[in-house]
Amino acid sequence: MSDELLPIGRFARLCRLSVKQLRHYDALGLLKPARVDPGSGYRYYRASQAREAMVIGLLRSLDVPLPVIGRVLAGADLAGTLGEVRDRMEAELERRRRMLAALERVLAEGLPRVEVTVLQEPARHVRLVREVATPATIADSTSRCVARLLGELDGGTPSGPLIGLFPQDLAEEFTVAVAAEVPAERADEVLPGGVFAAAVHTGPYEQIDLTGHGLLAWCGEHGHVPAGPLREVYLNNPADTPPEGLMTRLMVRLEDAG
Repeated sequence: MSDELLPIGRFARLCRLSVKQLRHYDALGLLKPARVDPGSGYRYYRASQAREAMVIGLLRSLDVPLPVIGRVLAGADLAGTLGEVRDRMEAELERRRRMLAALERVLAEGLPRVEVTVLQEPARHVRLVREVATPATIADSTSRCVARLLGELDGGTPSGPLIGLFPQDLAEEFTVAVAAEVPAERADEVLPGGVFAAAVHTGPYEQIDLTGHGLLAWCGEHGHVPAGPLREVYLNNPADTPPEGLMTRLMVRLEDAG
């Protein structure tokens, strides 16, 4: 039976896949037919290929990307390869949970309208660490930046609040940073000063985006052009403050304000 050549339609039924899927997997090099008729281009498969075909179908049903399936079929370490997929799924699930919590807050309190103040911010000498992040990993990336930064500071304690720096628009991949103000001789960068719009967010860090959207909406309503990264100044310590009591000052420089 394993040596018998099966036409693509019969093989598709045997493996519970569609002919279209088999053609796609052939084009990607995941599952090549045992023989292709040179005249008609018709594909034939061996019954012994059914297990491989069904592995592809199983992994696709689990949302494993096709390139990863190719690595599995090529003999890559199963635990390591699929473990990476699981970790990405868990990160995406956590991101969805944060979005759901934010949506619940909008349902309970309405669309965010925040109290905004305009202030003059001095330039600040800082130590700063950066990390590449995605929307699904932004919280973990920020936490790692905090840990690295505290490890670089003498005694592990900053003299003032930490400052997170985030792009206004989050692409598929972007850079996050965390800074701590230090004496000029110990600084590796300077955060520019200027005129800033600011608003205070009270509540979990996962819902800061609500206040951020309100702050940027205020800028638009008042004809201001926000420039540079959105700053998050963490006003209390999450280690001894419950999530609902966390306070974060959000700031964005007003490009048109001089």
